[in-house]
Amino acid sequence: MSAISRNQRTATAAMALMAIAAAALLAMGRHAICTCGTVELWVGGRDSPKTSQMLADWYSASHIVHGLLFYAALWLLARRMPVQWRLLAALIVETAWEIVENTPMVIDRYRHATAALGYSGDSVINSMSDITMMLIGFLLAHKLPLWASVALLIVLELVPLAVIRDNLTLNVWMLLAPNPAIAAWQAAG
Repeated sequence: MSAISRNQRTATAAMALMAIAAAALLAMGRHAICTCGTVELWVGGRDSPKTSQMLADWYSASHIVHGLLFYAALWLLARRMPVQWRLLAALIVETAWEIVENTPMVIDRYRHATAALGYSGDSVINSMSDITMMLIGFLLAHKLPLWASVALLIVLELVPLAVIRDNLTLNVWMLLAPNPAIAAWQAAG
């Protein structure tokens, strides 16, 4: 099978997985777009009602980091597996997370344990963008030298930390083991 044929099959499977995720989110009652009725490219505020509703926000960086980390983990655990299969495995994990993240239980957990106090879940367009960001991170990790992937990961963690006092590391930490000192520091920003 040619590389083009493999890439076309992978792209088709990826689009099918994303369509299934979008359908599941819609079936769960998620709104396709922001209830404000607009679609914007970027939302800059951590606590804006439009955060997690538009195409990109500060949390988009964490999804690129997901892709970098998924690539690294799958390279370590399954490096003999074709990269297309590893990409689809990462995509399955990311789409599953986007669905789980938008359940009432997880939305409530975000509201009570993380900096996302007013979080009401993602719009479907934001979830699809988040999944795309993970794919971008995965593909960057596949193409970049290791040092560049590590540097990118550090930048994508440090910039949101400096600007909105949140990033993937703190988000996971606060979801799993909330810390009052971190919560107070994040609230002061």
